[in-house]
Amino acid sequence: MASALTAQPVAESAFPRAERPRPRLDSIDLLRGVALVVMVLDHVRDYFARAQFSPSDLEQTTPALFFTRWATHSCAPVFVFLAGTAVYLSSRRGKSCAELSRFLVVRGIWLIFLELTILRFGMCFSFDYHWVSLTVLWAIGWSMVALAALIWLPTPIVGAIGLAVVAGHNLLDSVAIEHPAWLKALWAVLHGPPETFHTRAGLRAHVMYPLLPWVGVMAAGYAFGLLIEMDRARRQRLFLGIGLGMVTAFFALRSLNVYGDPEPWVHQKTPLFTFLSFLNVEKYPPSLDFVLITLGPAIALLTYLDRDWEPGGVDTWLITFGRVPLFFFLLHWQLVHLLAVIVGVGRGEDVGWMFKVPPFDAPDGYGFSLPVVYLVWGAVILGAYPVCRWFALLKERRRDIWWLSYF
Repeated sequence: MASALTAQPVAESAFPRAERPRPRLDSIDLLRGVALVVMVLDHVRDYFARAQFSPSDLEQTTPALFFTRWATHSCAPVFVFLAGTAVYLSSRRGKSCAELSRFLVVRGIWLIFLELTILRFGMCFSFDYHWVSLTVLWAIGWSMVALAALIWLPTPIVGAIGLAVVAGHNLLDSVAIEHPAWLKALWAVLHGPPETFHTRAGLRAHVMYPLLPWVGVMAAGYAFGLLIEMDRARRQRLFLGIGLGMVTAFFALRSLNVYGDPEPWVHQKTPLFTFLSFLNVEKYPPSLDFVLITLGPAIALLTYLDRDWEPGGVDTWLITFGRVPLFFFLLHWQLVHLLAVIVGVGRGEDVGWMFKVPPFDAPDGYGFSLPVVYLVWGAVILGAYPVCRWFALLKERRRDIWWLSYF
Protein backbone atom coordinates (compact mmCIF):
# COMPACT_ATOMS: atom_id res chain seq x y z
CA MET A 1 0.00 0.00 0.00
CA ALA A 2 2.78 2.38 0.79
CA SER A 3 5.47 3.12 -1.78
CA ALA A 4 8.15 0.45 -1.80
CA LEU A 5 11.72 0.32 -3.07
CA THR A 6 13.19 -2.23 -5.37
CA ALA A 7 15.58 -2.48 -8.28
CA GLN A 8 15.55 -3.05 -11.99
CA PRO A 9 17.32 -6.21 -13.23
CA VAL A 10 20.91 -5.52 -14.18
CA ALA A 11 20.26 -6.74 -17.73
CA GLU A 12 17.86 -3.85 -18.32
CA SER A 13 20.23 -1.11 -17.11
CA ALA A 14 21.40 -0.02 -20.55
CA PHE A 15 22.68 3.31 -19.26
CA PRO A 16 23.41 4.79 -15.81
CA ARG A 17 20.41 5.31 -13.58
CA ALA A 18 21.48 8.85 -12.84
CA GLU A 19 20.67 9.79 -16.42
CA ARG A 20 17.06 8.66 -16.05
CA PRO A 21 14.84 11.42 -14.71
CA ARG A 22 12.48 10.36 -11.99
CA PRO A 23 8.93 10.63 -13.35
CA ARG A 24 6.38 12.81 -11.60
CA LEU A 25 4.36 10.79 -9.15
CA ASP A 26 1.49 13.19 -8.43
CA SER A 27 -0.92 11.20 -10.60
CA ILE A 28 -0.03 7.94 -8.86
CA ASP A 29 -0.29 9.52 -5.42
CA LEU A 30 -3.57 11.15 -6.40
CA LEU A 31 -5.11 7.88 -7.58
CA ARG A 32 -3.92 6.17 -4.42
CA GLY A 33 -5.41 9.01 -2.38
CA VAL A 34 -8.78 8.64 -4.13
CA ALA A 35 -8.78 4.92 -3.34
CA LEU A 36 -7.90 5.58 0.30
CA VAL A 37 -10.69 8.10 0.78
CA VAL A 38 -13.26 5.79 -0.83
CA MET A 39 -11.99 2.92 1.33
CA VAL A 40 -12.82 4.85 4.51
CA LEU A 41 -16.49 4.87 3.49
CA ASP A 42 -16.60 1.08 3.60
CA HIS A 43 -15.11 0.90 7.08
CA VAL A 44 -17.34 3.66 8.40
CA ARG A 45 -20.28 1.65 7.07
CA ASP A 46 -19.02 -1.38 9.01
CA TYR A 47 -19.26 0.45 12.33
CA PHE A 48 -22.12 2.90 11.77
CA ALA A 49 -24.63 1.49 9.28
CA ARG A 50 -27.93 0.15 10.50
CA ALA A 51 -27.92 -2.84 8.16
CA GLN A 52 -26.59 -5.96 9.88
CA PHE A 53 -26.25 -8.02 6.72
CA SER A 54 -23.92 -8.11 3.74
CA PRO A 55 -24.61 -5.26 1.28
CA SER A 56 -24.04 -7.75 -1.54
CA ASP A 57 -26.84 -10.03 -0.31
CA LEU A 58 -29.40 -9.40 -3.03
CA GLU A 59 -32.17 -10.91 -0.90
CA GLN A 60 -31.82 -8.14 1.71
CA THR A 61 -29.86 -5.21 0.32
CA THR A 62 -31.01 -1.99 -1.31
CA PRO A 63 -29.45 -0.45 -4.43
CA ALA A 64 -28.04 2.44 -2.37
CA LEU A 65 -26.42 0.10 0.13
CA PHE A 66 -25.15 -2.19 -2.61
CA PHE A 67 -23.45 0.63 -4.52
CA THR A 68 -22.05 2.11 -1.30
CA ARG A 69 -20.21 -1.15 -0.84
CA TRP A 70 -19.52 -1.84 -4.53
CA ALA A 71 -17.89 1.57 -5.07
CA THR A 72 -15.23 0.64 -2.51
CA HIS A 73 -14.24 -2.59 -4.25
CA SER A 74 -11.53 -0.86 -6.27
CA CYS A 75 -9.56 0.15 -3.18
CA ALA A 76 -7.63 -3.06 -2.51
CA PRO A 77 -6.78 -3.75 -6.18
CA VAL A 78 -5.59 -0.16 -6.62
CA PHE A 79 -3.43 -0.36 -3.48
CA VAL A 80 -1.80 -3.62 -4.51
CA PHE A 81 -1.39 -2.66 -8.17
CA LEU A 82 0.14 0.73 -7.37
CA ALA A 83 2.40 -0.83 -4.76
CA GLY A 84 3.88 -2.84 -7.60
CA THR A 85 4.15 0.30 -9.75
CA ALA A 86 5.91 2.12 -6.91
CA VAL A 87 8.39 -0.74 -6.69
CA TYR A 88 9.25 -0.32 -10.37
CA LEU A 89 9.57 3.46 -10.16
CA SER A 90 11.75 3.18 -7.06
CA SER A 91 14.06 0.83 -8.95
CA ARG A 92 15.59 3.93 -10.59
CA ARG A 93 17.09 5.21 -7.34
CA GLY A 94 20.48 3.57 -7.61
CA LYS A 95 20.53 0.66 -5.17
CA SER A 96 21.52 -2.76 -6.37
CA CYS A 97 18.92 -5.37 -7.11
CA ALA A 98 20.14 -7.39 -4.11
CA GLU A 99 19.79 -4.42 -1.75
CA LEU A 100 16.34 -3.54 -2.89
CA SER A 101 15.16 -7.13 -3.01
CA ARG A 102 16.24 -7.40 0.60
CA PHE A 103 14.33 -4.22 1.38
CA LEU A 104 11.18 -5.71 -0.11
CA VAL A 105 11.50 -8.81 2.05
CA VAL A 106 11.93 -6.72 5.19
CA ARG A 107 9.11 -4.41 4.14
CA GLY A 108 6.83 -7.35 3.50
CA ILE A 109 7.52 -8.90 6.88
CA TRP A 110 6.94 -5.50 8.49
CA LEU A 111 3.51 -5.23 6.86
CA ILE A 112 2.57 -8.70 8.08
CA PHE A 113 3.62 -7.66 11.59
CA LEU A 114 1.46 -4.52 11.36
CA GLU A 115 -1.47 -6.65 10.17
CA LEU A 116 -1.27 -8.74 13.34
CA THR A 117 -0.75 -5.81 15.72
CA ILE A 118 -1.80 -2.23 14.93
CA LEU A 119 -4.34 -3.11 12.23
CA ARG A 120 -5.85 -5.92 14.28
CA PHE A 121 -6.18 -3.65 17.32
CA GLY A 122 -7.84 -0.93 15.26
CA MET A 123 -10.38 -3.41 13.92
CA CYS A 124 -11.51 -4.88 17.23
CA PHE A 125 -9.91 -2.99 20.18
CA SER A 126 -9.12 -6.36 21.73
CA PHE A 127 -5.95 -8.15 22.81
CA ASP A 128 -7.65 -11.54 22.61
CA TYR A 129 -5.21 -13.33 20.34
CA HIS A 130 -7.31 -16.46 20.13
CA TRP A 131 -8.55 -14.87 16.90
CA VAL A 132 -6.57 -13.31 14.05
CA SER A 133 -7.67 -12.21 10.59
CA LEU A 134 -5.33 -12.20 7.62
CA THR A 135 -6.41 -9.32 5.40
CA VAL A 136 -4.93 -6.74 3.06
CA LEU A 137 -1.61 -5.96 4.77
CA TRP A 138 -0.97 -9.68 5.02
CA ALA A 139 -1.60 -10.01 1.27
CA ILE A 140 0.53 -7.00 0.35
CA GLY A 141 3.33 -8.14 2.64
CA TRP A 142 3.60 -11.60 1.10
CA SER A 143 3.18 -10.13 -2.39
CA MET A 144 6.22 -7.95 -1.73
CA VAL A 145 8.18 -11.00 -0.59
CA ALA A 146 7.23 -12.73 -3.84
CA LEU A 147 8.09 -9.64 -5.86
CA ALA A 148 11.50 -9.54 -4.19
CA ALA A 149 12.25 -12.71 -6.15
CA LEU A 150 10.45 -11.71 -9.35
CA ILE A 151 12.32 -8.42 -9.82
CA TRP A 152 15.42 -10.33 -10.86
CA LEU A 153 13.57 -11.20 -14.07
CA PRO A 154 13.11 -8.79 -17.00
CA THR A 155 10.15 -6.51 -16.39
CA PRO A 156 8.03 -7.80 -19.33
CA ILE A 157 8.34 -11.34 -17.96
CA VAL A 158 7.26 -10.16 -14.50
CA GLY A 159 4.24 -8.52 -16.12
CA ALA A 160 3.43 -11.63 -18.13
CA ILE A 161 3.55 -13.75 -14.97
CA GLY A 162 1.25 -11.31 -13.21
CA LEU A 163 -1.27 -11.25 -16.04
CA ALA A 164 -1.22 -15.03 -16.33
CA VAL A 165 -1.97 -15.42 -12.62
CA VAL A 166 -4.78 -12.82 -12.66
CA ALA A 167 -6.36 -14.26 -15.81
CA GLY A 168 -5.88 -17.93 -15.01
CA HIS A 169 -6.31 -18.45 -11.27
CA ASN A 170 -10.08 -18.94 -11.62
CA LEU A 171 -9.28 -22.22 -13.37
CA LEU A 172 -8.43 -23.43 -9.88
CA ASP A 173 -11.79 -22.50 -8.34
CA SER A 174 -13.03 -26.09 -8.49
CA VAL A 175 -10.00 -27.44 -6.63
CA ALA A 176 -11.04 -28.47 -3.13
CA ILE A 177 -8.58 -29.97 -0.65
CA GLU A 178 -9.85 -31.48 2.59
CA HIS A 179 -6.97 -33.70 3.68
CA PRO A 180 -4.36 -33.51 4.99
CA ALA A 181 -5.19 -30.53 7.19
CA TRP A 182 -1.90 -28.72 6.54
CA LEU A 183 -2.44 -28.88 2.77
CA LYS A 184 -6.00 -27.63 3.14
CA ALA A 185 -4.69 -24.66 5.15
CA LEU A 186 -1.96 -23.97 2.61
CA TRP A 187 -4.45 -24.00 -0.24
CA ALA A 188 -6.72 -21.58 1.64
CA VAL A 189 -3.75 -19.25 2.16
CA LEU A 190 -2.77 -19.40 -1.49
CA HIS A 191 -6.09 -19.44 -3.30
CA GLY A 192 -9.06 -19.66 -0.97
CA PRO A 193 -11.95 -19.28 -0.69
CA PRO A 194 -11.69 -17.57 2.73
CA GLU A 195 -11.83 -19.97 5.64
CA THR A 196 -11.37 -19.93 9.39
CA PHE A 197 -8.98 -22.50 10.83
CA HIS A 198 -9.06 -23.75 14.41
CA THR A 199 -6.03 -25.12 16.23
CA ARG A 200 -5.88 -27.37 19.24
CA ALA A 201 -4.58 -24.42 21.26
CA GLY A 202 -7.86 -22.59 20.62
CA LEU A 203 -6.49 -20.16 18.04
CA ARG A 204 -8.78 -19.16 15.18
CA ALA A 205 -7.13 -17.79 12.05
CA HIS A 206 -9.39 -16.34 9.38
CA VAL A 207 -7.80 -16.16 5.92
CA MET A 208 -9.70 -13.36 4.17
CA TYR A 209 -7.14 -12.43 1.50
CA PRO A 210 -5.72 -15.51 -0.28
CA LEU A 211 -2.34 -14.62 -1.69
CA LEU A 212 -1.98 -15.95 -5.23
CA PRO A 213 -4.23 -13.48 -7.10
CA TRP A 214 -2.80 -10.51 -5.19
CA VAL A 215 0.74 -11.52 -6.11
CA GLY A 216 -0.43 -11.45 -9.72
CA VAL A 217 -1.97 -7.99 -9.34
CA MET A 218 1.23 -6.61 -7.79
CA ALA A 219 3.43 -8.17 -10.49
CA ALA A 220 1.20 -6.62 -13.18
CA GLY A 221 1.44 -3.27 -11.40
CA TYR A 222 5.23 -3.58 -11.40
CA ALA A 223 5.31 -3.96 -15.18
CA PHE A 224 2.84 -1.06 -15.48
CA GLY A 225 5.70 1.15 -14.33
CA LEU A 226 7.14 0.88 -17.84
CA LEU A 227 4.27 3.02 -19.07
CA ILE A 228 4.87 5.72 -16.46
CA GLU A 229 8.31 6.38 -17.94
CA MET A 230 6.88 7.13 -21.40
CA ASP A 231 6.13 10.67 -22.54
CA ARG A 232 2.86 11.99 -21.21
CA ALA A 233 0.83 11.98 -24.42
CA ARG A 234 1.73 8.39 -25.20
CA ARG A 235 1.12 7.03 -21.73
CA GLN A 236 -2.21 8.85 -21.49
CA ARG A 237 -3.38 7.12 -24.66
CA LEU A 238 -2.27 3.81 -23.18
CA PHE A 239 -3.97 4.52 -19.84
CA LEU A 240 -7.26 5.20 -21.59
CA GLY A 241 -6.94 2.27 -23.98
CA ILE A 242 -6.00 -0.23 -21.30
CA GLY A 243 -8.62 1.01 -18.85
CA LEU A 244 -11.51 1.01 -21.32
CA GLY A 245 -10.30 -2.28 -22.76
CA MET A 246 -10.49 -3.88 -19.31
CA VAL A 247 -14.01 -2.54 -18.74
CA THR A 248 -15.10 -3.82 -22.16
CA ALA A 249 -13.52 -7.20 -21.41
CA PHE A 250 -15.44 -7.34 -18.13
CA PHE A 251 -18.83 -6.82 -19.78
CA ALA A 252 -18.04 -9.28 -22.55
CA LEU A 253 -16.71 -11.98 -20.23
CA ARG A 254 -19.37 -11.50 -17.57
CA SER A 255 -22.10 -11.68 -20.22
CA LEU A 256 -20.90 -15.12 -21.28
CA ASN A 257 -21.31 -16.34 -17.68
CA VAL A 258 -18.90 -19.24 -18.20
CA TYR A 259 -15.57 -18.00 -16.81
CA GLY A 260 -14.08 -15.14 -14.83
CA ASP A 261 -16.01 -15.43 -11.56
CA PRO A 262 -17.02 -18.39 -9.39
CA GLU A 263 -20.59 -17.09 -9.06
CA PRO A 264 -22.59 -16.60 -12.29
CA TRP A 265 -25.06 -13.77 -12.45
CA VAL A 266 -28.73 -14.72 -12.47
CA HIS A 267 -31.99 -13.01 -13.34
CA GLN A 268 -33.56 -11.28 -10.34
CA LYS A 269 -36.94 -9.85 -9.39
CA THR A 270 -36.33 -6.60 -11.31
CA PRO A 271 -33.99 -5.50 -14.13
CA LEU A 272 -32.11 -3.31 -11.64
CA PHE A 273 -31.41 -6.23 -9.32
CA THR A 274 -30.41 -8.36 -12.31
CA PHE A 275 -27.82 -5.67 -13.06
CA LEU A 276 -26.69 -5.80 -9.43
CA SER A 277 -26.24 -9.55 -9.80
CA PHE A 278 -24.19 -8.89 -12.94
CA LEU A 279 -21.91 -6.53 -10.99
CA ASN A 280 -21.75 -8.72 -7.88
CA VAL A 281 -18.35 -10.29 -8.51
CA GLU A 282 -16.06 -12.05 -6.05
CA LYS A 283 -13.43 -10.15 -4.07
CA TYR A 284 -12.25 -12.98 -1.78
CA PRO A 285 -10.16 -13.99 -3.67
CA PRO A 286 -10.38 -11.36 -6.42
CA SER A 287 -11.76 -12.98 -9.55
CA LEU A 288 -10.68 -12.02 -13.05
CA ASP A 289 -13.99 -10.18 -13.50
CA PHE A 290 -13.42 -8.35 -10.21
CA VAL A 291 -9.97 -7.15 -11.28
CA LEU A 292 -11.21 -6.05 -14.71
CA ILE A 293 -14.08 -3.92 -13.38
CA THR A 294 -12.10 -2.38 -10.51
CA LEU A 295 -8.68 -1.71 -12.02
CA GLY A 296 -10.01 -0.87 -15.48
CA PRO A 297 -11.80 2.36 -14.46
CA ALA A 298 -8.91 3.28 -12.14
CA ILE A 299 -6.34 3.01 -14.96
CA ALA A 300 -8.62 4.97 -17.29
CA LEU A 301 -8.94 7.65 -14.58
CA LEU A 302 -5.17 8.12 -14.70
CA THR A 303 -5.68 9.72 -18.12
CA TYR A 304 -7.32 12.66 -16.33
CA LEU A 305 -5.14 12.62 -13.23
CA ASP A 306 -1.88 12.65 -15.21
CA ARG A 307 -1.30 16.41 -15.26
CA ASP A 308 0.65 19.12 -13.44
CA TRP A 309 -1.43 19.83 -10.36
CA GLU A 310 -1.15 23.18 -8.63
CA PRO A 311 -1.06 23.36 -4.82
CA GLY A 312 -4.40 23.83 -3.13
CA GLY A 313 -7.82 22.26 -3.43
CA VAL A 314 -9.08 18.73 -3.01
CA ASP A 315 -6.26 17.34 -5.14
CA THR A 316 -3.71 18.50 -2.54
CA TRP A 317 -5.55 16.57 0.15
CA LEU A 318 -5.72 13.45 -1.98
CA ILE A 319 -2.05 13.65 -2.97
CA THR A 320 -1.12 14.05 0.70
CA PHE A 321 -3.07 10.93 1.62
CA GLY A 322 -1.52 9.10 -1.32
CA ARG A 323 2.00 9.91 -0.17
CA VAL A 324 1.51 8.35 3.26
CA PRO A 325 -0.90 5.51 2.43
CA LEU A 326 0.22 3.04 5.08
CA PHE A 327 0.14 5.69 7.81
CA PHE A 328 -3.31 6.82 6.67
CA PHE A 329 -4.57 3.24 6.49
CA LEU A 330 -3.53 2.42 10.05
CA LEU A 331 -4.71 5.79 11.39
CA HIS A 332 -8.19 5.67 9.90
CA TRP A 333 -9.04 2.33 11.52
CA GLN A 334 -8.30 3.78 14.95
CA LEU A 335 -10.30 6.95 14.20
CA VAL A 336 -13.36 5.17 12.82
CA HIS A 337 -13.51 2.61 15.61
CA LEU A 338 -12.87 5.19 18.36
CA LEU A 339 -15.53 7.50 16.95
CA ALA A 340 -18.03 4.63 16.89
CA VAL A 341 -17.32 3.93 20.57
CA ILE A 342 -17.69 7.61 21.51
CA VAL A 343 -20.98 7.94 19.62
CA GLY A 344 -22.30 4.72 21.15
CA VAL A 345 -21.43 5.82 24.69
CA GLY A 346 -22.94 9.23 24.01
CA ARG A 347 -26.21 7.59 22.97
CA GLY A 348 -26.25 5.33 26.02
CA GLU A 349 -25.84 2.17 23.93
CA ASP A 350 -24.02 -1.03 24.75
CA VAL A 351 -20.59 -0.78 23.11
CA GLY A 352 -19.12 -3.96 24.54
CA TRP A 353 -19.34 -5.68 21.14
CA MET A 354 -16.86 -3.12 19.79
CA PHE A 355 -14.16 -4.53 22.06
CA LYS A 356 -14.51 -8.14 20.97
CA VAL A 357 -13.13 -10.17 18.11
CA PRO A 358 -15.34 -10.90 15.07
CA PRO A 359 -17.90 -11.91 14.19
CA PHE A 360 -19.30 -8.69 15.66
CA ASP A 361 -22.72 -8.96 17.26
CA ALA A 362 -24.21 -5.48 17.30
CA PRO A 363 -27.33 -5.05 19.47
CA ASP A 364 -30.72 -4.97 17.80
CA GLY A 365 -31.59 -1.56 16.44
CA TYR A 366 -28.01 -0.34 16.40
CA GLY A 367 -26.78 1.88 13.62
CA PHE A 368 -27.64 4.82 11.42
CA SER A 369 -29.05 5.50 7.99
CA LEU A 370 -26.76 5.85 4.98
CA PRO A 371 -26.84 9.70 4.98
CA VAL A 372 -25.41 9.67 8.51
CA VAL A 373 -22.78 7.15 7.40
CA TYR A 374 -21.71 9.54 4.65
CA LEU A 375 -21.53 12.45 7.12
CA VAL A 376 -19.33 10.44 9.46
CA TRP A 377 -17.17 9.49 6.48
CA GLY A 378 -16.56 13.17 5.75
CA ALA A 379 -15.76 13.88 9.40
CA VAL A 380 -13.15 11.10 9.49
CA ILE A 381 -11.46 12.45 6.35
CA LEU A 382 -11.38 15.96 7.83
CA GLY A 383 -9.90 14.65 11.07
CA ALA A 384 -7.27 12.52 9.37
CA TYR A 385 -5.91 15.17 7.01
CA PRO A 386 -3.94 17.37 9.47
CA VAL A 387 -2.24 14.32 10.96
CA CYS A 388 -1.38 12.88 7.53
CA ARG A 389 -0.09 16.26 6.34
CA TRP A 390 2.18 16.47 9.39
CA PHE A 391 3.51 12.98 8.76
CA ALA A 392 4.03 13.62 5.03
CA LEU A 393 6.04 16.75 5.82
CA LEU A 394 8.04 14.82 8.43
CA LYS A 395 8.95 12.14 5.86
CA GLU A 396 9.97 14.80 3.36
CA ARG A 397 12.02 16.77 5.90
CA ARG A 398 13.70 13.92 7.76
CA ARG A 399 15.01 11.55 5.12
CA ASP A 400 17.79 10.71 7.57
CA ILE A 401 15.32 8.79 9.79
CA TRP A 402 15.55 5.35 8.20
CA TRP A 403 12.44 3.81 9.71
CA LEU A 404 10.16 6.43 8.13
CA SER A 405 10.72 4.69 4.80
CA TYR A 406 8.78 1.71 6.19
CA PHE A 407 5.63 3.84 6.44
